[in-house]
Amino acid sequence: MSTAATKQDRIGARVPHEVYETLCRAAELTGATVNQFLVQAALKEAQEVIEREEVIRLSPRDWNWLLDLMENPPKPNAKLKAALNRYQKAKRDDAGTAFNWEP
Repeated sequence: MSTAATKQDRIGARVPHEVYETLCRAAELTGATVNQFLVQAALKEAQEVIEREEVIRLSPRDWNWLLDLMENPPKPNAKLKAALNRYQKAKRDDAGTAFNWEP
């Protein structure tokens, strides 16, 4: 029975000695190696950044407001109609300038 080896990549960083000592102390206090501590801390921060950038949180009131707008959108006003006209004109003006990626 063979098992597939998990691909691993290396990350390296040079830091001032004081930073290294702080990281070593924190790792020791958590019972991890410095590498384990760094990876765990960096991964936690990376996941928080990704969630903050990709997830939109709404209150129940705002969620209901959004659902109502999607189910019952308002009629286009003059500014929206003008923007649509500008967009359609720009599309017509640029129709022959797009690069054709098809072979």
